[in-house]
Amino acid sequence: MYPLKAFLTDVKSESDTIHEMNEMIKPTLVQARPNYRIYLEFSDGTKGEVDLSDLAAKSVFQDWSDYRFFKSVRIGEHREIKWNDDIELCADSLYLKLTGKSPEELFPKLRKKTYA
Repeated sequence: MYPLKAFLTDVKSESDTIHEMNEMIKPTLVQARPNYRIYLEFSDGTKGEVDLSDLAAKSVFQDWSDYRFFKSVRIGEHREIKWNDDIELCADSLYLKLTGKSPEELFPKLRKKTYA
């Protein structure tokens, strides 16, 4: 059983959640590159290429075989990297792949809390 004080400090208000969303690292630029690679820039200054060739020709990603379609990549309204409504990738997972960081480094609140 958690102490009441610990429980109450974990409860977030809606304004806290909105503030955290505004502080999230956001993609600011995405460009298609040859060989199923995309170039990304993020709001914290991180930039570089991510190789997506491991996804090419699999399931919904078969549409990428048309390079004109692959070049249509853009940033969606919810930070996602997308080509259409069927193909979109999570910006956070691409950031992790680009930087080599762990999810806990990107989202410190994911670390396990201990309650005394």
